Order: sequence, then structure tokens, then C-alpha cells
Amino acid sequence: MNLAVKLMREFKDRDTRHKLKGYRDKSELIRKRNLGAWDDQRLQAESLRLKKEATSGTSLDGLLVDAYALVCEAAKRTLGLQPYDVQIMAAIALHEGFLVEQQTGEGKTLSAVMPAYLHALTGEGVHVLTFNDYLANRDADWMSPIYHFLGLTVSAVQAGMSLPEKREAYAADITYVTAKEAGFDYLRDTIALDEADTVHRPFHYVIVDEADSLLLDEARVPLVIAGEPGISDDDGILFAEIARQLKQDEHCEFDEFQRNVYLNEAGSAKAESLLGCGNLYEEYNSHLLTSLNNALHAEWLLKKDVDYIIRDGKIELIDEYTGRVAENRHLPDGLQAALSAKEGLQAKAGGIILGTITLQHFLSLYPKICGMTATAQASAIEFESIYRLQVLPIPPNRPNIRIDHPHRIYTHKEAKFKALVQEILSVHRAGRPILIGTSSVEESDMLAESLAAAHVSCHVLNAKNDAEEAQIIAKAGEIGAVTVSTNMAGRGVDIRLGGGDPMQGEAVARLGGLYVIGTHMHQSVRIDNQLRGRSGRQGDPGASVFFVSLEDELMLKFGIDKAIHGLRQDEALEESVLRSKIDHIQRVIMGQNFHIRQELNSYSDMVEEQRRMLYEERLGILKGDTPMSPSEQRVRLYFIDRFWADHLAFASYIRESIHLTSLVSRNPIDEFHAQIIEAYEQIPAKINRESAKMLVKLGGSNDPAMWEKFGLKNPTSTWTYLITDQYKQYLQTPGSWNPGTVIAYWGRKMLRPVFGWSKF
Repeated sequence: MNLAVKLMREFKDRDTRHKLKGYRDKSELIRKRNLGAWDDQRLQAESLRLKKEATSGTSLDGLLVDAYALVCEAAKRTLGLQPYDVQIMAAIALHEGFLVEQQTGEGKTLSAVMPAYLHALTGEGVHVLTFNDYLANRDADWMSPIYHFLGLTVSAVQAGMSLPEKREAYAADITYVTAKEAGFDYLRDTIALDEADTVHRPFHYVIVDEADSLLLDEARVPLVIAGEPGISDDDGILFAEIARQLKQDEHCEFDEFQRNVYLNEAGSAKAESLLGCGNLYEEYNSHLLTSLNNALHAEWLLKKDVDYIIRDGKIELIDEYTGRVAENRHLPDGLQAALSAKEGLQAKAGGIILGTITLQHFLSLYPKICGMTATAQASAIEFESIYRLQVLPIPPNRPNIRIDHPHRIYTHKEAKFKALVQEILSVHRAGRPILIGTSSVEESDMLAESLAAAHVSCHVLNAKNDAEEAQIIAKAGEIGAVTVSTNMAGRGVDIRLGGGDPMQGEAVARLGGLYVIGTHMHQSVRIDNQLRGRSGRQGDPGASVFFVSLEDELMLKFGIDKAIHGLRQDEALEESVLRSKIDHIQRVIMGQNFHIRQELNSYSDMVEEQRRMLYEERLGILKGDTPMSPSEQRVRLYFIDRFWADHLAFASYIRESIHLTSLVSRNPIDEFHAQIIEAYEQIPAKINRESAKMLVKLGGSNDPAMWEKFGLKNPTSTWTYLITDQYKQYLQTPGSWNPGTVIAYWGRKMLRPVFGWSKF
């Protein structure tokens, strides 16, 4: 190990130990504030005193010991829960703005109550962002007796609530809500034409649960609010048919990681012949090239029952990190339409995009942010780089005694699958509960069929029945239970040995506890750790093992299968060097994904900066800070929204064609920035000009009927969705064009017109 790295790690470990000692000392102070002798009225009077102190400007640091002691006593009286010292330590770290790593089953939900209560004393509101609607509702309902006992209000926001219901929920002292729903509500607020139609109040303090998922995996996914969907055309069908006629190697090539597919020289010629378009690489054909690239991506890189499923005649995307349907998520419009065409389904146009924001940018609107998760250390550098969040590991209440077995590595998929089924059957005979994490819906269904043929019944949790997730996971620790799940199993849901029954739990513990099996290695070691962490909660016995084939997608991409020179055997390989190689691959891919997120930042950060500047002006008009008549207010708000929507459309168009700039020696990111800055600078003049024209038409009328007559209103309906932004990266990364594509481009764009070479 590099000496500098070693010294840095030692320094960081020493700093962590020092912080944890300070937190442990402070938790003892909180324990010594023994409030057990106080009656309920005295405790509630103390909470009122703390609230008066906080609202009068007293530092929350100075109130922490008293506030946390109060929450501990309230939790014991209302829920029968006595927080462990490590939970109190985590709660102190959350107040100080750390990202705490607490292992599964260590009680993150209760830890979050203490800093949530403390910060809510100011009256400015606290948001606890959760992984899904179920957890938001569950946690708010579960912890509400503590908050109510101490005189605070708590609510949960759910998708589908009416505007008044949401406004009331966000007005509560503590609000539990998914990050996506909070973000969508913010976007709706940004196009409101009346302040009464907004639901959020100014942001204050946020606690992000399952922080690695929300801050990293989901953070680059743009949230979108759009006007009414339009009617699509049938061009997608034409391009889907062309893509099907192009053959791998002969017409198309892939990059080394199978993330992109490209036309080579022969493919370009074939496509031009089928389209009858002349030179495909001329600027006037850029829309054809983009559509064809989308069709190729849909045909060759998106796999049914792996990347998406078809349910009720609609395409539903599968989240690569959870293996479940990503509710309300879309690919970029062109790629979504191409995928629909591939499957023979009617695609709807996305409508006019009225506003968009990434979760990363949305979360940056909170003045103070902290988070908690069971898996953070592997991405500590990224958390610090992007969010300035330091990861702090909290020791478990009881030592972890789970046994993590070495990977079992097989030469080919058939050998792996056969060994996997035999392992399940062998462990199941003893009655030991098993949780299996698979790579896809397709694999989980195939495994379930094989187990059924062997007379082993199992619960299948995948994208096709995700509504039953919590109930299925809750039973995964029962005697004889076999649960098959895609990727991570039930974030936020605890698996108790014996399903919560103490006697059955003891029996399962004697069998060795929950046995977790992974059928593949994920790109991110964090996801593998999430699966491992389902076992061994709170000092329970347990075990985990991963079955790996050198024909697995991850292995093939990096050519690790070549290391065995064509060897095929049914027994597991014992070479330790292979395990080291797999670990290396995961580190490389995590680094690549970090780089991808940084690249995507370069495109979206400038647009977000422009949005904030324009929105600040808009908010002043909406709140009446800028004296204007009602008609002037309505007109300016309308044209701000209209020209911002135009700007977003322009930015999207530029970005979709920006990949060509790298081929003429211009940096695409610099070019993108230059063009959107120039476009943004023209917006104020456009707003002023069109507003003046409209005010003349209105003749100073403040009659809402006149506003309606001239169309000064938002769309009659809006809809929200998320764009899976990584596909944009794969489609449009300029630096990843392969040599065949560059030759095809230059040959057909430059050499053929100049020299008339028939070859091109």
C-alpha cells in the first residue's frame, strides 16, 4: 500500500475513534439525565421550554443533551423502546451533518427521531426522505406517538394526495416523504401561478434514509414535469425494422464494456441505403442518426425481463440497483419511443417539459443535510466529493458474527446454476431459511421453476409483484422459508429470525441463522453488501455466499473468462487470483460510474444554475415582492415559464447532437455551455418583449376571464416522470466513439465529398 494512503487511512481511523469516543461520552450524559421519575406533564412542559429556547435563537448544540434525553424517555413510555447507546451516538452524528453507517437491524428509524425532534423545535420543519411510499407511511405512523407526546406534529406525504392534503402534510413539524415525491412537488411549485397552489415551505433540515441509494444511485436521475402528452408518430417502427436488419460485427460494433453500440462503415452504408437519405453524417441528417442510434440501443443493449418488463401492455423499466419496477420512470423520449417500437407498442410523445431537476440538485436546496445507510464506506470518497458529506461508521450494538464465505466461482453458467440449486436443496432440507438475490426477473423466474420441479416452494420477489415486498421479506426468516429476490431484498425492512416468533427464532439460530446467497456480483460492491447485510442483524448468526460464473455479464465485459483458456468444469474453481480479479473489477466499475456521474454533472450543473437564477426572480413575482398589478404578475409568470420550457427543449436538442463536436476538435462540454449561456442571456429580453405585447392586449384588465381568453394559464393537466439519464451518457459520450465509428464519420462526411471515393 502506498505510504501516503496508509498514513491518510491511519489518520482517518484515529479521527473516527476520537469522534466516536466523544459521542459515547455525550450519550452517557444523556443517559444520566434520568427522566424516569418525571410525570408526563413535566416531560411535556420541558418540551415546550426547549421549543421556546430554540425559537428564541438558542443554539441547538446547547439543547441537544436535554432534547435527546427527552426523546429517549418518550420512546420508552409510548413505544416501549429504549434507545441503545450506539443509536444515540448515531443521532448525535446526524445532528452534526454526518452520513452515518449503521448496520441492518441497528434501529436507524429511531436514531433519526432524535435529530428530527431537535431541529423541528425551531418551527421551520424537518423532512425525512425515505426509499418508498410504504416506508414513509410506516415510519411516520410508527414514530408518531413520540412526536405527539412531545407536542410536535408529524405527517407522511403519499403519491396521489390532493394539493390541500400535501400542503397540510408539509406544514407539519416533521414530514416523512420519498425524495422523488418531494422533488416532484417542488417542480409543481415552480410552475404555480398562484402562491396558494404551492405546497412546500422554505427548506430547512433533511435526514436522508437509505442515503447511498438516494444520494448516488438515484441522484443522477432527472425528475421531470411535463404538459399533456402528445400523439407520437410511427417513425420509431421504421428505425426498429432497420435496426433488426443490421448484424453484429458486420454492421455494428460494441465498446469494450458493452455499453454502447455503433454503426461501422458497412453499417452506415446499409442504413443510408435503407433510409434513402444520402450521407447519414451530414448535419441535416442528424435527427436520422440520433433516431437510428436509439433504435440500435433498444435492439442490442436493452433486454426484456432484465432491463424492462411489459405489464398491461406498457413498458416498465427495472431499476438496475433494486431489480424492481422503477415506478413512473422513462428513458429519454427518443429511446423510450425506440423501445416501444421494438416491442410493437404504441408510444406517446412526452409533451412539453415544463421543469426538470435532478435529485442531487434538489437535495442541495436544503441548508443542512445528513443521512444514514447500512452501506456507505465503499463510496465515501464520492459522498465527500459531491455532497461534502463525511461517512462515519457507527459500531453495532452487538458484534457481527455473520460468516461471509468466499465466492464460489464456476467456469460456465450451467455449472453455476446446477451447483446453486443443489446448495439451496441441501440447506433447505435442514429447515434453515434462505434468501437468494438474483440478477434479473428472468433469472428469478427460472430459479423458481427449477426449485418447484424439485418440490421446494419459494416466495418470488421481483419487478412483477413488488407490491407484496414488505410482507414477503418479513417472512424470509421463518423456518423453511426460501425467498428469491432480484438484487437488494427490501431496503428498510428488517428480517427477523423466525419471522418475529421468539421460539422459532431460537430454532433458526441453532440452524445457523438466515443463509444469504447471491447469484452474481453486482457492479457496485455496495449492492452486494446490502444483500449480505440482510443476515446477521443485531448479533444474530447468519451466513452469506456468492455464486459466480465466468460467463456472467460482468466477467465477460472484462474478459476474465479468458484467464482459464477455455476450461469447462462442473466443480468450483479454487484460484484465489480470480477472487482478487473480481474485487478489482468492482473497484474499476465503481470508479467508472463515479466518472460518469461527474461527466453528467458537467452538463446539468449549468442548466440548474440558470434555473435557480430565473426561479429567484419568479418567486419574487409570485410572492408579490415586486410591485405589479395582478395582470402584470400573471403575464410575467406565464412568459417566464414559457421561455424556460423553450430553453429546456433547446438544451436537450443541443445535448443530443453535441457528440459530433468532438470530431471537429471542440470540447463538447465547453461547446454545450457556450450555447446554453448564449441562449439563456436572450431570455430576459424575450420575456420583456412578449409581456409588453400581452399587457397591451389585456388593456390593464385584471379579469381572470381575460387571462383565460389569451391562454395565460398552465396546461390543464401535467404529469411527472423520471428520465434514466445514464442511457444519455452511453449514447452520447463523445470520447467513447470507437475507431470504426470515427472512420465511418470522417469517410462519409469529409473524404467522399472531396475525393469521390466510391468506397465511402
